[in-house]
Amino acid sequence: MSPSSADAANPAPTGVGNGPAVSRREFDALFEAVRTWGRWSPADRGAWNRVTADHVRRAAARVRTGTVIPLALPWNTRPGPGNRKPALHHMTDLGDVEAPEPSTHKDFIAADYHGKGITHLDALCHIAYRGQLYDGRTAHEVVDAAGARFGAVSTLGSLVTRGVLLDLPVVLGIHWLEPGRAVHAKDIIVAEKALDVTIGDGDAVLLRSGHVRRREELGAWDPDTASAGFHVDALPLLAERGIALLGGEGDSDVRPSPVDGVHSPVHALAVAAMGVPLLDNLDLEALSAATATAGRYDFMLVVAPLNVPGGTGSPVSPVAVL
Repeated sequence: MSPSSADAANPAPTGVGNGPAVSRREFDALFEAVRTWGRWSPADRGAWNRVTADHVRRAAARVRTGTVIPLALPWNTRPGPGNRKPALHHMTDLGDVEAPEPSTHKDFIAADYHGKGITHLDALCHIAYRGQLYDGRTAHEVVDAAGARFGAVSTLGSLVTRGVLLDLPVVLGIHWLEPGRAVHAKDIIVAEKALDVTIGDGDAVLLRSGHVRRREELGAWDPDTASAGFHVDALPLLAERGIALLGGEGDSDVRPSPVDGVHSPVHALAVAAMGVPLLDNLDLEALSAATATAGRYDFMLVVAPLNVPGGTGSPVSPVAVL
């Protein structure tokens, strides 16, 4: 497969292709159209309530070879354009702290993970729009310095469901989508046909943009300035299909945002309106290769966030099983 001319672009992308522009009035109407408030109990599990034991059994039935593919980036302690708040990792015991036998080695890790450098899950308390979390909860009433009392990651628990990979570079015959390129509803439909897969109820949808490969080949850039991701016009289709989880190699939003005054419109629609948690900063290169070899683009997906009471999300290492 030969790269397109876009593949050879400067590592500092311009963000061309993120439109069409959406007015705030149009966005608010879209928010109301996809909103699922009042649909589920418990409300703060949101769209994860869609996933029943039947969904888990169907996901397990997709396993053919038993191949397990990790989807997380390495723990990132190096500062750079895409990692403004590096994670921490240092040793706390080099075998010289406790009694001699057996010797032990211990370390410490920490991360301000809601950025672009750590693979993580966004819980429903992470995003508020117009001051409201999912299900109409007033953000300042349920989130304070002690954490969240609604929509916390500890309420979500773990998820096992069918995953669907929308491998847009494979569909388009290129190495990667240029940062700033929007993925529209029509692109999803084209990808489904090309990859012979259909998104359904309770599915987790993962978008491969090829950004991991681009970063390896051309170097890092600031993904807050430009990244490939979904345009807001893709969300009504995903809402109609009844997805439970959305993720990708970025944070699902195309950047720059096409919506005036809303810097992360897909976050607002998915999390605050639809109750769909997000998986950010995945590494989908190995999954892309494995699904191409297998000739199918669905699989069992396992997501097990840390059990952090009141947490707005969690670092996570999801796995796909083919």
